Amino acid sequence: MLQIANPIYDVVFKYLMDDNKVAKLLLSAIIGEEILTLEYRPTEIKTDLKDRPITVYHIDFSAKLRYADGSEKLVIIEIQKAKLATDIMRFRKYLGAQYSNPENVQEVHESAEGYKKALPIISIYFLGHSLDLIKAPVVKVQREYIDLSTGNTIHEKEYFIESLTHDSFIIQIPYLKDNRKTELLKVLSIFDQSNRELDFHILNVNEQEFPEKYRDIIRRLQQANSDSDVRHRMGIEDIYIEDYRQTERQIEKMKKSLEEKDKQLEDKDKLIEELKKQLKK
Repeated sequence: MLQIANPIYDVVFKYLMDDNKVAKLLLSAIIGEEILTLEYRPTEIKTDLKDRPITVYHIDFSAKLRYADGSEKLVIIEIQKAKLATDIMRFRKYLGAQYSNPENVQEVHESAEGYKKALPIISIYFLGHSLDLIKAPVVKVQREYIDLSTGNTIHEKEYFIESLTHDSFIIQIPYLKDNRKTELLKVLSIFDQSNRELDFHILNVNEQEFPEKYRDIIRRLQQANSDSDVRHRMGIEDIYIEDYRQTERQIEKMKKSLEEKDKQLEDKDKLIEELKKQLKK
């Protein structure tokens, strides 16, 4: 068994994705397409995890994909990772920022003048918590064009529609436990929290069970486990998350206390009304 740094930690995940070859391997396995080129978007290069307590971490890439039919396309790959069950508005906020970002375009020179074209967005969500109803470890949300007059699927792709909608991948980390049915699930086993040591910073993986062409991923996580700065920042994340959880517990306790007081006031109001009715008799 090999010991690797736990990529559920933001600092480890960033260390993993900072290696371009490894990032291409992981993202290509998830989206099921060949990635020819992959570049960090400028906004994320400046991110410094130790300076901000966050519960949702996000990275943006620009990528050139090659599809099975040989066609190539530039896209934005947006990754969001959350350890805790967080407000969905956080995810919407980041996604909205992608759609409104004037940098997420490419120059097209199909005519003498040329024009700017919005890049398609692919969203990948790593969830440290479970969804309410769906128990599948990996879910793909795929767009489909349907002619409602006939019910038939439309196979042509329109720029207008492609620019305003996007495909998504949701990875539920709790359901990765002991799930190795496909090559993708074997790759994502690096997130399986049932492999943790008593020290949650470390996971155990069996290299022989890991697909050979993806083994650079676990080697990168081995390097992270040996990096003293990464280990130090993981400790800082633990403090941030525990503070966040304590705050959540305090808020929940206050809400419960207020609800109980409201109930008491409601009961008093009912009692007063009953007494008034009796006095009128």
